[in-house]
This record gives sequence, structure tokens and C-alpha cells, in this order.
Amino acid sequence: MKGKVVFIGGGPGDPELLTLKAYKIIKKADTIIYTGSLVNKEVLNEAKPDAQIYNSATLNLDEIIDIMEKETSKGHLVARVHTGDPSIYGAIGEQIEKLREKNINYKIIPGVSSLFAVSAALKSELTLPEVSQTVIITRPEGRTPKPDKEAIKCLAEHQATMCIFLGVQMIEEVAEGLKTHYPADTPVAVVKKASWEDEEIVRGTLEDIAGKVKSAGLTKTAIIVVGKVLDPGEVTPSKLYDKGFSHEYRKS
Repeated sequence: MKGKVVFIGGGPGDPELLTLKAYKIIKKADTIIYTGSLVNKEVLNEAKPDAQIYNSATLNLDEIIDIMEKETSKGHLVARVHTGDPSIYGAIGEQIEKLREKNINYKIIPGVSSLFAVSAALKSELTLPEVSQTVIITRPEGRTPKPDKEAIKCLAEHQATMCIFLGVQMIEEVAEGLKTHYPADTPVAVVKKASWEDEEIVRGTLEDIAGKVKSAGLTKTAIIVVGKVLDPGEVTPSKLYDKGFSHEYRKS
């Protein structure tokens, strides 16, 4: 009997934000490969005592696939645990390609993205009527290249809510790119390890956020959120609950 690889969204950090479906897979997995540099190991607390657990931070792609191939050939269930939701900067595409080549069965269980833990920590809605109805999720170009049209200074033209992963160590360059189109007084928040016990929040504007982040010593595991939704002033109510707005469930 062939085994299976299940890609799991391990959530943003708080073990209670693991989905029930992912929790059940972790409980019965024979082998667990988790992203040790990002995933809170408490997420694995309910793993079987005899489960084999590997930290993928010490492995390359070929080594990860070798483990998956060996274990699934024994009929074992392999849980591949990524941080947040695996579809956002989870590097699962390259793993899936190899699994398809080897005809290894797999599935994906979504997770709570760290982005949503960030918005909860900020007590903010990312989409507000007449302020921003669009959320741009991106990252600055580092060692991994990105298309020219997706440069932060190009995306900034929309002045939408922007959520920037993997950019806190380049906060000065990020802020300068954003100021190409956003006003210098645009609100910015940087949240480190949202939902963890040692969560940190630094707030400012595009003008001063770089200095504040450096003073706080934030260098990794943080998301940058930019936009007027962080300080919108008086919020314009949506039509959804407007007593004068009719829809199929309610008459005005």
C-alpha cells in the first residue's frame, strides 16, 4: 500500500491556531518534516511517540524528497508542516513537482496565514470601504529574484493595503520604494511573530518606521503592513449591514 504526503499549514505560531484537520494528521503521521526555522515546535506536541521528526531547516530539497519517497514506499503517512498557510512563500511548488515526477500521492491542508494573525494583532480590518478594497501580498527582491513589474515601487502605485513578507531586514529600502507613490505619512506597522508569546509590534509612518524597527532590533520573522486602513479616521460603513440596503436575506 502506498503512503501519502500531506502538506499542512502549521499556522502563525499559536498552537491553538492549527486547524482541526491538520491536528488530526499530525496525531497519526508516521513521519513529520517541519520547517524548524519558522514553525512553533509546540504544534507537534500531539505527534505519536514513535513518529520520525525531521527539521527541514537542515535539509536540502533532494534530501526532503528522499525522505518522502522512502517513507511513502513503506505505506507511511508523511506530514510536511509549513508555517502559516503553505501556499504563501511555502516553497511547496518545487516539492509538488518532484512528487508528481515520482508518482507519490499528496494533498494540501490550508492553514491560518501569519498575515491574518498580524491583522488580528493590529486589531485592524485590511479592507475598508472608500479606504482600500485591495490587499497586495508581496516581498522585496532578495537572493530570490522576482518579476520587474512586481517591484515594490511599482506595486505602490495602487496605494492599496500592502503586506510585505521577508522584508524587515531591508526596511530602509522597502520604505524608500513605497514612498515612490505612498505619502510619507502613510501608517506602517511591523509585527514580529504574530500570535506567539513574544509577539512584538512597531508602529510608525513611512518616514520614521525604518529607524523605529532598527531601534527595536527587529531583523526577521516579521511582516510589514502599509496603508490607510491602519489609521483610517472615521470609517465609512459598508452596505452589508446598512439598514437602508436590501438583499436576498433582508429587506430595507
